Formats: sequence, structure tokens, C-alpha cells
Amino acid sequence: MATSTIIVLLCLITCFVHQLQFQFSPVWAATTMADKSEIFTVYQHDHLNETGYAVVTGPAGAPFSDTTRPFGTIYVFRDDLTLHNDSSSAVVGVIEGSSTTTSFDGLRNLLAAKITLHHRGYRGSVSVLGGTHNTKPSVYPVVGGTGDFLYTVGYVRQSPVDSDGPRVTYKLQINLYWPPYVKFAPVP
Repeated sequence: MATSTIIVLLCLITCFVHQLQFQFSPVWAATTMADKSEIFTVYQHDHLNETGYAVVTGPAGAPFSDTTRPFGTIYVFRDDLTLHNDSSSAVVGVIEGSSTTTSFDGLRNLLAAKITLHHRGYRGSVSVLGGTHNTKPSVYPVVGGTGDFLYTVGYVRQSPVDSDGPRVTYKLQINLYWPPYVKFAPVP
């Protein structure tokens, strides 16, 4: 009888310590997450009036050009994502969303986008929301995911690579991390 009581107590203590470790130890969480991370590098090919359109032109500010849009302009897009800088390379996904010009110089925007990937055995999408600059690298936090990217966290770094008239190419570095609670989370 005493042996079974000791075994039950040891099991309870072990469970309690495991719960404390899971909830309060950032070192433990970071170590677990480090084992479950991926970085995807893809290229976005934006073509003005082919894959992206200014649906509302703002009333004031910078004139409309390849890199600037008047304050308040809403731009919507659905661009292919390829493996290489060349637009004829293999398509591995799409990025679709909108940006609203939020500065009078026409260079800063608020971006909301969904990145859908079918690459390296993964299939799903991540959503990003954040501020962007038309001619400088920008970083967006991942705010949600679907499919294989359900419950991921991370960020996307977007850098302009080439601007040739109405065609602009961006390099996207998608950094994703699967938190340790993912194995316990419900799947819709």
C-alpha cells in the first residue's frame, strides 16, 4: 500500500514539474521551438495593372509612380511566388492582399496579405499584417496560419530586388516557428 502511494505521489510531482516547466520556462520553450522552425525564400513578382491594381487613388500627396502612390491609395494584388528571381522559374505559391498608403511622401503603407505556399512538402498559408516601405526592406509579423502552418509564429522579411517600370520583384524570407503547444492544440 505504501509503495503504490509513493508511486502515485511521484507521478503527481512529475506532472506538476512538467506543467511548471511548460508554462514558466522560456529557455525550455525556446529550445523546443528551435527544433521546429523553417525558413522559406521565395520571390514575389508584382506587375502593375496585371497582377496588382490601384482600386482607390488617394486625394493628396506624392504623385502616382512605380514606387510612390498618393496618401490614401488602396492597392490590391495577387502575385506569383517563385523559387528564383526569374519570373519564369517554378511557381510555389501566391501572395494576395492589399496595401493602403499611409504617408504623404507615398512611400509607406499598411499591408495585409495572405501567403499561400506549396513548397518542400508543406502546404498551407500564413497571414501577415504590418507597415511597409516601398523602396526599403520591411518586416511583417505572422498573425495566423492554415494547413501545415496552423499555429505557427514568426515573421516575413520583404526586400525589393528589381524594379523595371511597372514590374517589381521582391525577395520574401519567411521565418516560421512551431511552438511546443502545437501538438496539443485542436485541429479545425
